[in-house]
Amino acid sequence: MTDSELLNTFVEQYHRLKQEMGKVIVGQDKAVDSLLLSIFTGGHCLLVGVPGLAKTLMVNTLAHALGLSFNRIQFTPDLMPSDITGSEILDENRHFQFIKGPVFANIVLADEINRTPPKTQAALLEAMQEKSVTVSGKSYRLQAPFFVLATQNPIEQEGTYPLPEAQLDRFMLNIRIDYPSFQEEVDIVKGTTVDTTQEVSVVMSAEEILSYQSVIRRMPVPDNVCEYAVRLASSTRPNTGNDTPAAALATKYLSWGAGPRASQYLVMGAKTHAAMQGKYSPDIEDVNAVAVEVLRHRVVRNYYAEAEGISTEEIIHQLIAQ
Repeated sequence: MTDSELLNTFVEQYHRLKQEMGKVIVGQDKAVDSLLLSIFTGGHCLLVGVPGLAKTLMVNTLAHALGLSFNRIQFTPDLMPSDITGSEILDENRHFQFIKGPVFANIVLADEINRTPPKTQAALLEAMQEKSVTVSGKSYRLQAPFFVLATQNPIEQEGTYPLPEAQLDRFMLNIRIDYPSFQEEVDIVKGTTVDTTQEVSVVMSAEEILSYQSVIRRMPVPDNVCEYAVRLASSTRPNTGNDTPAAALATKYLSWGAGPRASQYLVMGAKTHAAMQGKYSPDIEDVNAVAVEVLRHRVVRNYYAEAEGISTEEIIHQLIAQ
């Protein structure tokens, strides 16, 4: 099968996947699209939203529709690194045997990841970056495809451990999940207060996901699109010495900007976004479509932005406009 035929098949499968998820998830189209974009790009994502907005249900439904193994880890202050990666125990023959932890799954849901101390948060770092874990000096590969989807509660900050920038940078996307509309909430209540359940069918296999990830990586990117993505990421860096309006805006409102990984994710996200729209190559509009969710958690506002009440999203939109 040629790459163009594979991309056409991907578009069909993508729409089927959205239909299956729509049986359970009402509304949240933008969040579902972003979640699927991170999956087919091969990146991890952070889901941010208040309790009760079906973040866990969304991830669970996705795992069922993709036919992937799924583990949920509830992060708590007393969670230890070995509770995630696994540990060695002494068996009846007095030999050490490695017992795999919940990280050994295709999709790992790290629920309320900011509830656990940094030492335990760091246990996910190697798994997310290297797709392997090391226990007692031995390295164990994780089964591909592998995704970490973490949830975070933005309003209840007491007793939390904010993720350090180094770990935030490992997440490709920061997806904000908003309240449903009035009609969507009515549909949710009607569908969840009766004695019926919706069965979600498996749409694709792990092998198909890997083949779609591979063909998306092979998509050609025009030079102007690649240069635009790099310019956009670099425009978030303050005090660069450039006398452009974007540089002045970043210097005025930002204390820290996005690194090169953001440029990589902008291009990869644009490729996947283009593929989801049935295109064979990304353009600048595809870069702009993923820019906010790629950059949102990679830039840090300074005192002036907070004092003037300017959000990170507003700054990113202004940088795109300039």
